[in-house]
Amino acid sequence: MSFDKVKTLRAAERFLELGKIPAAVKEYCKIVENEPGDFTALNMLGDLYVRVGNKAAAISCFQRIAEHYRDQDFGLKAIAMFKKIDRLKPHDIEIASNLADLYAQQDLVVEARAHYLRVAEAHKRAGAAKEGLDILGKIADLDPQNTEIRIKLAEGYLTEGMHPEAAACLTEAGQHLLARGSCDEALEAFARALDAEPSDRAGLKGLLAAHSARGTADEAAEIIERLSASEPDDIDLLSMLASALVDAEDAIKAEEATAALLAKEPTAYLRFVAVARLYLRNDKIEDSIRVIGGIAEQMLAEREEGQLFDLVNELLACDSDNVQALRVLVRAYWWQRDTDSLKAALERLAEAAQAAGLVQDERYALTQLNRLVPDQPHVIERLQQLGGAEETSEDMPEVESAEPAYEETIEAPDHKFKFVSEDRSAASEDTEAGWTSIPDMGEVHAESAGEMEMERGFTFEAVVAQELQASASAESAEVTLGAPTESADQPDRNDAIRKQELESVDFYIAQGYMDIALDTLDLLERQFGAHTDIESRRQQIRQPADAAPPSAPLTEVAQEYEREIQFENESELSPVTPAPKAVVASQPEPEAPANPGALGIDPGLAEVFEEFRASAESDAGATGNGDYETHYNLGLAYQEMDLFEEALEEFQMAANLVTPGDGTPRYLQCCNLLGHCFMQKGVPQLAVTWFNKGLNAAGASEDERQALRFDLGAAYEQVGDLDRAIEIFTEVYGINVSYRGVNERLRILQARAASGKAAPDSGRNQDHEQHVH
Repeated sequence: MSFDKVKTLRAAERFLELGKIPAAVKEYCKIVENEPGDFTALNMLGDLYVRVGNKAAAISCFQRIAEHYRDQDFGLKAIAMFKKIDRLKPHDIEIASNLADLYAQQDLVVEARAHYLRVAEAHKRAGAAKEGLDILGKIADLDPQNTEIRIKLAEGYLTEGMHPEAAACLTEAGQHLLARGSCDEALEAFARALDAEPSDRAGLKGLLAAHSARGTADEAAEIIERLSASEPDDIDLLSMLASALVDAEDAIKAEEATAALLAKEPTAYLRFVAVARLYLRNDKIEDSIRVIGGIAEQMLAEREEGQLFDLVNELLACDSDNVQALRVLVRAYWWQRDTDSLKAALERLAEAAQAAGLVQDERYALTQLNRLVPDQPHVIERLQQLGGAEETSEDMPEVESAEPAYEETIEAPDHKFKFVSEDRSAASEDTEAGWTSIPDMGEVHAESAGEMEMERGFTFEAVVAQELQASASAESAEVTLGAPTESADQPDRNDAIRKQELESVDFYIAQGYMDIALDTLDLLERQFGAHTDIESRRQQIRQPADAAPPSAPLTEVAQEYEREIQFENESELSPVTPAPKAVVASQPEPEAPANPGALGIDPGLAEVFEEFRASAESDAGATGNGDYETHYNLGLAYQEMDLFEEALEEFQMAANLVTPGDGTPRYLQCCNLLGHCFMQKGVPQLAVTWFNKGLNAAGASEDERQALRFDLGAAYEQVGDLDRAIEIFTEVYGINVSYRGVNERLRILQARAASGKAAPDSGRNQDHEQHVH
């Protein structure tokens, strides 16, 4: 036989009207058993359990509803239900903890702190110091700016020997103090954190930041240097040491530390930017350009040309004729294929080299200018004075590489950086780190061609050709850019170029730059023709990601472990208590702790707990009974669930926290909602009181007053005062004859008044939930 919910509900209501609560309980148990998702019926059942004195069963019902709302992220509704449980079981740590967490999620700090304190006090009485301190940590998290309370918490952790937790608290306090500009206090907090936990990296970084802010970075550098000497392979310590030395403005040691870091972490090459700027601030321009030269090529390769241009321009602002800086500038513009800027940089390089008496550099710059813009008389004349243009210029003059007091070769993907001594012969042999010239129009340098094609998808010759079209005929341009001359060694040369470019493609693939790799392969194929090596790499790129071999199936042990994890997660996320099927017997209250001798904690810890309690009471006193939004929103949640008694309590507290005419509609909102709740509770006399308070409040708009008048008339009608109801509705009618059907309502009231009939209890809520209130 199918379950008839309507029939069962009517039977329950009849039992309630007759005062037969146990019989009504049985009917509601049927509803809950057949429809577990009817939380209105479940709430009604919980209220009935309260009336018959079965608190345990009532708590089971309410907790199931509360957990449902919490799982669905209805925070305020979950709070409302947990508060009902809290009234029935006021000293339960789990309920207080649930309420505290929910309040914290809603940013209701005062209420969250009050409930966390209840939990902490319970742990304190039970002698569970660690658990109590963890709760105090949650209280401290509610107000991160309160560094004093967090330091006090750290002292509690130290008392218990919980050094990592104490260090974390002190470090966080130090960070907030540093953000406020309290450098000395922050430094003290970080120092205490390191005393508690010497290996705490966050505390060490905070110490460095505090010393840097105070201008005493050298003191931090000494501390970090000692630690780094004991742990030479620690990259974090090396990184902090390099930063500390830069902040301490010790350029030589900063360069050494940065080089040591780069030897272990090749991607840290940009840390030399700070070193170069430090040299520049100290007016050591040659050292600065030396450092820049050591990383310039990788900066270009890693597309950090913006930073490189900034550095070079800063150098040239200090020394506009610095030949080494102009070399880097020329290389960077060549890399970007910026022809106009490249010509201007070459002109500056030629002038600076001439002024410095550097014939080789001047001759090189003029040779490249003549290739870019042929037949310039002053360029040709000066070249003739220098012995003519360079006949072979495959390589640009090498830029000074980084030159610390040590020698170190650092390997990075597809790049090599060599720090060398004054002997330039070794550097000139290092072609991988060398500088590539602007290509001769008759041939393309292999490395530069690959880079250009990878970067933009077209060759530098095409850019130059566009520049030459205005000044040279198509024939001369063809001669300048002509196809490679056929010779016996041409196939071998093409194979060498293709092999070198394919190595670059392999690097792009390894780094995940698939689009660049494909573009490079297409250009290689157009330049040298199809080849099996090109096709094999193209297939490698296009191989689908799911082509990898399938992973082995999980073992039985692993499967069992995953099932356990899944079960634990589901249990934590959805702790649903089964619905009661019948009246549950009252359960005994929790027993007292089995070991009374364990109660009580260390006097020092007791002082920490007392400090938190005093701070919370002070904050609560400053904000009254809590903030308006908390009580107002909770009232709305209760009203939405038809829990009018609880809604009235919250709205009344909210109304007491505001004043009429404060420039906000808050007091008027409370009056209106209190009136409606009393109407739904069947107490229209009190509804009249609150509607009148709203009407008499200052600052209400005419629309708000019209709504209150209409509701006040309905309240008088429910009270049975028809004359007063007719008077109020007539006033509404006089302002707006069609407002919410007032004309029809007024006609019916006038007819009833004339016949002498009393008003029916039309405003009483007929829902089955109303009977329990």
